[in-house]
Amino acid sequence: MKKLFILFLLLIPAFVQAQTTPKEVYIFCYFKGSSADGLHLAASTDGLKWTALKNDSSFLKPAVAKDRLMRDPCIIKGADGLFHMVWTVSWNDKGIGYASSADLIHWSEQQFLPVMAKEEGARNSWAPEVTYDAKSKQYMIYWATTIKGRYPAVDSTAEAGYNHRLYYTLTKDFKTFTNTKLLYDPEFNIIDATIVPQGKKFIMFFKDETLKPVQKNIKIAYANKLTGPYKQTDPKITGDYWAEGPTTLQIGKQWFVYFDKYRNHKYGAITSTDLKTWKDISDEVQLPSGIRHGTVFKVTAAEYEKLKAVK
Repeated sequence: MKKLFILFLLLIPAFVQAQTTPKEVYIFCYFKGSSADGLHLAASTDGLKWTALKNDSSFLKPAVAKDRLMRDPCIIKGADGLFHMVWTVSWNDKGIGYASSADLIHWSEQQFLPVMAKEEGARNSWAPEVTYDAKSKQYMIYWATTIKGRYPAVDSTAEAGYNHRLYYTLTKDFKTFTNTKLLYDPEFNIIDATIVPQGKKFIMFFKDETLKPVQKNIKIAYANKLTGPYKQTDPKITGDYWAEGPTTLQIGKQWFVYFDKYRNHKYGAITSTDLKTWKDISDEVQLPSGIRHGTVFKVTAAEYEKLKAVK
C-alpha cells in the first residue's frame, strides 16, 4: 500500500501537466525596430495574452538581399510538416525572402525569390504571405508591388508615387514557381493581404492604402478560389485610426484580427463571430513591447515546449 501511495504521488505532476498543457498553441511571428535582427516569436493559448519567446531575441537573422532585412514575416505549417516562411527583404527590391524549418529553431539556408524580376518597372515587393490550397495541393505566395505607370490614375503623386496591387505565384515544393500574375486589383492602392480558408471559400483581409480621400484601414474580400477573383463585400472593419498588417486567428467560432496601429505606435485587435459585427478588444490584448507587422499560426504542444526551452 505504501508503494502504491508513493507511485500515486509521483504521478500527480504528470497528471496535472496533462490537464494544463493545451493540445495546440498559437504563435505570433513578428519583427521589431528596423527588422535587421530578424525573426521574433511570441506564444498564446487564448489569443489574448502573448508572451515573447527566447527573451524576445531573434530566432533567425536575415541573410539575403542587399538590405538584409526581415520585415513582415509570414509562417505557415505546410502539408509536408515543415514551417514555411516568407518575408520582406528590402524597401525597394524585386524579390522576397524564403526559408523553411522543421521546428522553428533550425532553419534552411535562406533564399531570395525574384518574384518581380521580369517586371522592369517594379519598385518593390512588400509584405509577402503564403496560403496553402488543400484542393490543388499548391501554395500561393502573394505580396504587394508598385509597377511604375501601371495604375497611374489613383494616388499617382501621393506617398512617393506608390500605387500597389497584389500579385502571386504558385508552387508545390518551393523549388519551382509559376509565372507571377495579378491577384487583386480593387481599383485602389492595396497592401498587406492575408488569406485564410473559410469553408468552401477564401477570405482576404487587406489594407486599403488610399490616401486621398484617406482610408488607411482594414477591409475584407471573398473568393471561391484561392487565386480569385476576389470581391470586397463590406466597408472597413477597423476604426478611425490608421491600421496595417492584419493577421487573423479563429478560435472556435470567434475570429480575431490583429493589426499594427502604426501611427499610435501600438497594436490593435478586433473580434467577431460572424465577420460582420466587430468589437474592438485592443485593451484586452497583451503583446510584446515594440511588436511590428507579423502573422499568427498554430503549433502543437510538443513543438511549443521545444520553442519555450530555447534560451
